[in-house]
Amino acid sequence: MSDTHEQDYADRLLSKAEEPQKQAMRLHRFYRGKMESALKCRVKDIQDFAVWYTPGVAAPCRAIAAEPQRIYELTNKWNSVAVVSDGSRVLGLGDIGPKAGYPVMEGKALLFKYLGGVDAVPIMLDTKDPDEIIRTVLILQPTFGGINLEDLAQPKCFRILETLRRQAEIPVWHDDQQGTATVTLAGLINALKVTGKRIEDVRIVFVGSGAANVACSRLIFARGADPENCLVVDSRGILGRHRRDLEQRRYEFPEKWSLCERTNREQREGGIAEAAEGADVLIALAKPGPGTILPEWIRKMNRGAIVFACSNPVPEIWPWEAHEAGAAIVATGRSDFPNQVNNSLGFPAIFRGTLDVRARTITDEMCFAAAEALAERTGDELDEEHLLPTMDDWEVFPHVAAAVGMEAQRQGLAAATPGRDELIANAEQMIRRSRGITDLMMREGFIDPAPE
Repeated sequence: MSDTHEQDYADRLLSKAEEPQKQAMRLHRFYRGKMESALKCRVKDIQDFAVWYTPGVAAPCRAIAAEPQRIYELTNKWNSVAVVSDGSRVLGLGDIGPKAGYPVMEGKALLFKYLGGVDAVPIMLDTKDPDEIIRTVLILQPTFGGINLEDLAQPKCFRILETLRRQAEIPVWHDDQQGTATVTLAGLINALKVTGKRIEDVRIVFVGSGAANVACSRLIFARGADPENCLVVDSRGILGRHRRDLEQRRYEFPEKWSLCERTNREQREGGIAEAAEGADVLIALAKPGPGTILPEWIRKMNRGAIVFACSNPVPEIWPWEAHEAGAAIVATGRSDFPNQVNNSLGFPAIFRGTLDVRARTITDEMCFAAAEALAERTGDELDEEHLLPTMDDWEVFPHVAAAVGMEAQRQGLAAATPGRDELIANAEQMIRRSRGITDLMMREGFIDPAPE
């Protein structure tokens, strides 16, 4: 591709990437938000209020007081999730605060409902204190069946998640960590199949050391990659025992210092260029490009190189640049390129399966089960440009949900024990219902079309 054509193509893509933001302002203003509460029980006449409220409601209240676990049978707790954030690390926007972060969390709730049939509520917290966030989540537990932590700055996000996983009686998940890592692992499993490489043998370079790539490295190492053969690069260079700046702050950034100790057997120094030399896989969750990763660095990678450039809205390197530099497979976080690696492929189904067996936590093993099920569902379409299903392939989600639910049971973490077929059928019913209700409301005019 000539420089002129390349620039024209890049300009068109940038214009296309900016269009949703222009539409978003108009549509958010028109609809005044994306979610609302709706009834799920019948109200035939005013007499039904005596059943759903007083005096009839006293009967389920007494039943739950006598047997607290009956709350899952008699209320919607079994299908409800809180999307909790302080707005300190929002998408590519940074620390914009809880009010400005609300549209993102409401969008997350929309994906939960439409893709997973899960009722989710955005809860924005006007505090950045990790102890206050932990305490708030713990005192919210009676209301929700699970907690989705979202857009929390590091390093506090690690402590918040691990503390809540230990202390909470309901599952707590941080999608920026676990969700991104699960879908990235699924994409990597299939990319290695296509290129004929084994995870035990490949050298992986993780560009960026934020919450997402820390979690990606953890899951990928646990799945079989050799940490000592892998490298992590942050804004100051390759991680390793030579990084005295991180050693001095190891109590503040324990996850990063752990990576310094576990990775980089050769104790390489330098930046992305030096790290990429001789690598098989590059997984970038760093600052948006283009130009964060240069083509000449890709040329230093091994034959059959795999490049995941997952920053949004612009990947760290344009896919065609990576291909021209020798990459065999390129994935991004965007839907307008082949091979979208996006956590939206994971969290709706993972929570669906978790809620349906009433698992008390979401383990790495449950993430492995989800990643493997997601990778397997690509089926015969698997090739260099079709690593994973897309969000349009909604039939995939029930199978991922079932894999998660069965793994929770295998680990002894589930309070309910439905079989695989029952889990698939329930997830299909819940997802069809959510999509069907939305379609019905649009057809009947209860969701108006926005004017042009």
